[in-house]
Amino acid sequence: MAVWVVLADIGTAAGTLVLAASTFVAVRASVRSTRIAERALLAGQRPVLAPTGPDDPAESVQFADGRTFSVNTGQALVHDEAGIIYLAIPLRNEGVGPALLRGYRLEGEVRSEVARDPRDVARHLRGNPPPQPESFSVQQRDLLISTRRPGFWQAALRDPAASRYKEIKRAIDSGGRITVDVLYGDHEGGQPAVTRFVLLPDAGAWRSDAVRYWSLPLNKELRGLGFN
Repeated sequence: MAVWVVLADIGTAAGTLVLAASTFVAVRASVRSTRIAERALLAGQRPVLAPTGPDDPAESVQFADGRTFSVNTGQALVHDEAGIIYLAIPLRNEGVGPALLRGYRLEGEVRSEVARDPRDVARHLRGNPPPQPESFSVQQRDLLISTRRPGFWQAALRDPAASRYKEIKRAIDSGGRITVDVLYGDHEGGQPAVTRFVLLPDAGAWRSDAVRYWSLPLNKELRGLGFN
């Protein structure tokens, strides 16, 4: 009788072990399926900003003071007038979800510095780390670019005493380079990303090209810029 009891206990233990293993495999499969579904959902909301194409119309960009400028595809607005620097870039959302622009980061360099840049004039060489979230200025206006539709980014520098104003002013006056990092995400406040645009003088206008794309991990600095 004792032998049968022992065998029964062993059988019960083996059955429990098999059940536990099956449950573990099922849970892992469920977690994997959930992650795949979540990534698919996020992919369905992910925006990707790029310069407008040759078939897109010129963008009419209005600023807070009422000034309106027309900006042609592939170009950028760089306009210095009466102590105000107006900046704008026509954009196209190539992603599958609306793009909500949250902030921007500007960098200006004079022509002599650009000529000595080891990254080349258009900053095509790799190696640049993504900009830090705390370096971005908040967009004063909510700019939403619909899926597969053109739109624009804009900013205006109005304080001639500010260091950033002086930096961009020197870049404009010398025919140097302006780098614009545009921070954006999906319309629900997720998927923070940055597209870097390089603006260079070109035949009396300013050319705009996208040279870098980054996806950023969510942190407290980004939450301060409207992400969640």
